[in-house]
Amino acid sequence: MIPESWTEARRDEDGELLGFLRPADDAPGRFVPVTVFGYALGEAGDEDDGRQVLEAVGLSYLADRWSLALDDRPDPISVQIVEASPEQVVVKNVDFGYEGNIGTTFRLDTPVGTRLRRG
Repeated sequence: MIPESWTEARRDEDGELLGFLRPADDAPGRFVPVTVFGYALGEAGDEDDGRQVLEAVGLSYLADRWSLALDDRPDPISVQIVEASPEQVVVKNVDFGYEGNIGTTFRLDTPVGTRLRRG
């Protein structure tokens, strides 16, 4: 679950949740722009800078390819996001080199930490 200390960032036109501004651990008054599931999209900056990053990226990150680290496998697998919310993110396997079935889904609690990486 996304911590209450994170600030929602919504699109002005329709109120859609774009992500959050996470307080920077080592820089009081600075914020890291993160996805709806807690993945950092940029460096720490002031609140306006963070909002600009989230508005520029929008929800396009949902269509990107991601890598998922699995406990029982040395290399991450390629996945696509199926669902994303502040509670969890669901991804599906799109990696033909993975032993599991294509389309197998994985549910991750938020924030996702380092298990899920963009690209």
